[in-house]
Amino acid sequence: MTVLGMVTEYNPFHNGHLLHLQKSQKITSADYTIAIMSGNFVQRGEPAIVNKWARASMALSSGVDLVIELPVIYATASAEFFAWAAVKLLDSLGIVNSICFGSETGDLAPLNTIAEILVDEPDKYKEYLKQYLGSGLSFPTSREKAIYRYIQLNDNCHSLYEDKFINNLISKDTLGCSNNILGIEYLKALKRLNSNIVPFTIKRQTNLYNEEKLTGTISSATAIRKYIKQSDSQSINYALPLKSMDIMEQEFQKGKGPVLMNSFESIIFAVLRKISTDTIKKYPNINEGLENRIKKAANISGNLEELIDNICTKRYTRTRVQRIILSILLDITDEEFQCFNTHGGPQYIRVLGFNEKGRELLSKINKAANLPVIIKTSNFSNSNNLLLKRMLELEALTTDIYVLGYKNPGFRYSGQEYTENVIIM
Repeated sequence: MTVLGMVTEYNPFHNGHLLHLQKSQKITSADYTIAIMSGNFVQRGEPAIVNKWARASMALSSGVDLVIELPVIYATASAEFFAWAAVKLLDSLGIVNSICFGSETGDLAPLNTIAEILVDEPDKYKEYLKQYLGSGLSFPTSREKAIYRYIQLNDNCHSLYEDKFINNLISKDTLGCSNNILGIEYLKALKRLNSNIVPFTIKRQTNLYNEEKLTGTISSATAIRKYIKQSDSQSINYALPLKSMDIMEQEFQKGKGPVLMNSFESIIFAVLRKISTDTIKKYPNINEGLENRIKKAANISGNLEELIDNICTKRYTRTRVQRIILSILLDITDEEFQCFNTHGGPQYIRVLGFNEKGRELLSKINKAANLPVIIKTSNFSNSNNLLLKRMLELEALTTDIYVLGYKNPGFRYSGQEYTENVIIM
């Protein structure tokens, strides 16, 4: 039995995702496919355009057999923790043979080389990183420059790799591309977990991850979401599988989407203006006086775009600022985040949906997994595992906040985390 693992957001599931899924199944000879999918909020620090149950339905209708949720505390974290938690979940299932991710380079070798450097953290690399951070550059930029410098100047690298390979690695701007960055983090996680899961990568086709223009039947999720935000969902018909489009339009017709960050603008301002700078300091990635900058921006800004612009700096990128704002909105403190990290990360395997083949997988997972499998959330609300209980409480709070973004007030009631059924297809 060959089981393929995928790490996804499917925000929404489009033709590029379908192509990647089918190619991944082919090159891994997969009999079954499992997707670890972000829930109602995603890694860019934004709400998903439609809820996690609708997106799980899209995945199942397109060839995924089992959809498992990545807990919000990791779904909205940096690439490193996002990838680590997702791979940890795949590894914990006990039945996954391979993982396949998209990348701009399409070549596993340079990504693996960089992953090894980041796992080993040689002294010279750490020295270069410290120098670049000290110059005021953001962490991603500093890390990119430190790795390139280490590869170019370190004798050990030249003894291991031919100059042609090193130059090729650098010329591809490997660390400057979103999918490459995530791919490196998946590889790091596999190494740190000493996992037996075999990695594969597929070259991303036709457009960049953050391309804002539609580019035909294969268009980026960024472009698709942009057109949806402009109330122009008709223009994206050809960019999504028919079933995905149907599911999304049904959600829109019910008034359960599109859910946008602007939907929470007033709540965000209310929270930021109410709490003190000392409270802001308790959330992840707040240092170097950023709490004062956030507080000032909340007091002088008139809308969400202006707020984010007033917080952003050379070191604090837009995506990073959005994740910080989201952690404050969802009340995910740094202390709590670190506590989960030091106690194994994800505390459970939360099933969002499955088909008949997925049902077969679940019977095997129940025997092989080293984490509890949750089909009905309410059954675990009084768990003796306090970390598991708290992680579920955070998920429930997150959903209670997410539904406030629905246009139809009739669907904004709380407690849906415990009442929504698993999707069975």
